[in-house]
Amino acid sequence: MMPGGRMNDRNVRMMMKRMGMTTEELDDVEEVIIRRRSEEVVLGNPSVTVVTVQGVKTYQIAGEPVVRPRGSSPAPSPPTAPAAAAALPEEDIALVMGQAQVDRPTAEAALRETSGEPAEAILRLLSRRKA
Repeated sequence: MMPGGRMNDRNVRMMMKRMGMTTEELDDVEEVIIRRRSEEVVLGNPSVTVVTVQGVKTYQIAGEPVVRPRGSSPAPSPPTAPAAAAALPEEDIALVMGQAQVDRPTAEAALRETSGEPAEAILRLLSRRKA
């Protein structure tokens, strides 16, 4: 439960504005590569959100990682549907559904995109609604 009880879309936007926080979803991102000394982490078809807080940009990336040795061939394309979806806590699904006023499949998708973080999922859904 969020502090202070239920919050509507307008209150969340006002709170984010007071904190100097904005979010922006990047469209058409094909691949994100994180290069380390000996390996690369490749995320194909990721969900990328830019969160700006008081002028500082942070990139939030969600997707299925493939780890490969550095300099090897390109990563295989990610499967279209996850083979075994991780179980999401029922409380988190209910919280996202209630706070963002969305249906169950939309809430589950948002939770998967944000690695199971309910607050991030709610913010992402609310920011999509105002766009």
